[in-house]
Amino acid sequence: MKQLRIRTLVGLFVVAGVLSWAGARLWDSLGTLPKVPLAAPIVLAVIAVVLLATALSIRSRLRAQRERRPEAKGVDPMMAARALVFGQASALVAALVAGMYGGTGVFLLESLDVPARRDQAIYAAFSVLAGIAVVAAAIFLERICKLPEDEDPESAEPAS
Repeated sequence: MKQLRIRTLVGLFVVAGVLSWAGARLWDSLGTLPKVPLAAPIVLAVIAVVLLATALSIRSRLRAQRERRPEAKGVDPMMAARALVFGQASALVAALVAGMYGGTGVFLLESLDVPARRDQAIYAAFSVLAGIAVVAAAIFLERICKLPEDEDPESAEPAS
């Protein structure tokens, strides 16, 4: 499985942010701007907590296995793979969503004197922070689930 690249996540964030900012300008010129839901930062924060809890659980189980504790529960490889896929998918979606709300939030900075728009800008800022937390938790989970590197095939002697 390919490792997440920070460059890719930042690229998704920036592209989504620019498109969202441009879309918000266009939408506002045609009428009203769509609202940033209050649930957006809450849902992203819950996903970040679930990813972090999963990473800490896997890390403690792996540590117990390494230390050969008698009560140690093993880590099911399929469960770890599923957690990793969930983390990577969550990071990609969170980068897009955070960029989208970030672009909308930047647009809303122009009209902070309107109370409703100020609230929307605050929700957008919290959504971006929660999206960054999801990405950080996903990268932490990915580092936990990473297998030790195999030996370099060039340095290993061929079996005769």
